[in-house]
Amino acid sequence: MRRLTTWLQILVLAACVAVLASQVLVSAQDQDKQEEDVLLRNGKSQKEEILKAEHKLNLEDSRRLVEVAQGLKAEFEKHDQRVLSVNAIRNTEEIEKLAKRIRGRLQR
Repeated sequence: MRRLTTWLQILVLAACVAVLASQVLVSAQDQDKQEEDVLLRNGKSQKEEILKAEHKLNLEDSRRLVEVAQGLKAEFEKHDQRVLSVNAIRNTEEIEKLAKRIRGRLQR
């Protein structure tokens, strides 16, 4: 019974050390994040300005993506099932390009 109590104490101590170590890591990461935020000359956060610019680009690209997709749909409706136009292939390539750009900005 005494051995079990000793092992439980060691286990609890190890758990406390692990929690303390994780808290130290989290606080260190928070400090790094706070230090990374650079202010511009106008006093605004550089990260916020980058996010706003990327949001604007995402809106423009998504509008263009919808236009191209609608054009592709009209192209498919206009032609027979056996006809594949070069314009349809170009539209699909542009759709892929726009989607990759949007995804790349969202993953940052």
